[in-house]
Amino acid sequence: MSTLCEIRGLSVTYRGQTEPALDHVDLDIVAGERLAIIGESGSGKSTLARAIAGLLPPGARLEGKMQWRSGQPPLPGRDLGFVFQDPSSSLNPVLTIGEQVAEGGRRHLGLSWRPAYTLALKMLERVRIPEPENAMKAFPHQLSGGQRQRVAIAAALVARPGMLIADEATSALDMVVQAQIVSLLDELVREAGMTLIFITHDIALASGFADRLAIFKDGNLIESGPTGNVLASPKDAYTRTLIASHRDLTTPPLIREASV
Repeated sequence: MSTLCEIRGLSVTYRGQTEPALDHVDLDIVAGERLAIIGESGSGKSTLARAIAGLLPPGARLEGKMQWRSGQPPLPGRDLGFVFQDPSSSLNPVLTIGEQVAEGGRRHLGLSWRPAYTLALKMLERVRIPEPENAMKAFPHQLSGGQRQRVAIAAALVARPGMLIADEATSALDMVVQAQIVSLLDELVREAGMTLIFITHDIALASGFADRLAIFKDGNLIESGPTGNVLASPKDAYTRTLIASHRDLTTPPLIREASV
């Protein structure tokens, strides 16, 4: 697999802050891989995700470089899908599910309303929304948290992007639904040959499917490497602490046991 993006010396400082949220990070993103970015709250992992996606807030100062293989950064929505932690913040409460998922097909694929609606229905079926025809007419508050997150995934993938970033997309869900969503993401990206960047604080959850782990603390990349290598021979004390706090790392991954 080839390198999709080279990140070198990347630092991000938010307006009004003196300490960087992300501090001189070097990291390669490999095409087609499933990369898990792991760290506690405030570690910089979500800042990295938003920097990659070009979704940093106004006033954020970015230094360093991101060199994309294509020569141009991906276009959010078209080339890169983004799934946020709370689907309620990314779904419009006054629009139906069908309208919101179809919008990506209309905006990024140039489809008229009818084919966009048909594509949206297929996407809801693909992410296994129960009774998708009825869900198309529903509003976000009428669905469960897990169903709303599946809708958010469908909306992120409707334009068939080459990369998907899931930023703490399972942290607000219970363990069973978490496993179902992770299994679904794993299946979808494998099927489409997409690159997945999975942001999480849960190293046990990530270890069940990620090809590579990148551990962050206080805005710094502590270590990275193939999942098996990091788990078997962690180089940093912080990584060892994360692993020790999840004793189930040696048990079969949740996603293999989950019914999706």
